Amino acid sequence: MSRKRTPDQESTETHTQTETPTAVAEPPAAEAKPEGQSFAERVGQRKPIPDPFGVRKDNVAGVRLFEDKRDRLMVIKFEEKPSQGVIDMLKDGGYRWNPKERVWTHPVSPETANTSRVEANWLYNEILHMIRQEKGIDPAPELPS
Repeated sequence: MSRKRTPDQESTETHTQTETPTAVAEPPAAEAKPEGQSFAERVGQRKPIPDPFGVRKDNVAGVRLFEDKRDRLMVIKFEEKPSQGVIDMLKDGGYRWNPKERVWTHPVSPETANTSRVEANWLYNEILHMIRQEKGIDPAPELPS
């Protein structure tokens, strides 16, 4: 059974039927993705995070250990400049000073990631013990094995 259409309905349907779907246009050249930047960085939504994955922190001694997963680094940060003995221990452990970020860093490769994390924890414990002793603070409680 067919329905009769009014002239208004016919003109609307004809207009609707003749419209062609528009293709999604490519972004203008000004919005082209700069090399190495994510979408979030381009629109300003992503801000750098100074310590993306905190591992350990001692507020009293003023030292913390974290892993920068984006740059694949183990990082040790101090609230104030550590003694020369602590600096020597960091250098012996393969850590290098990053003056821009004001942290001590050690690269983490995918092959040695677990070993690097264990060694970083061990070094952090040694440094923490040394700093607490230098400042006359009670030793940090031992972690359960």
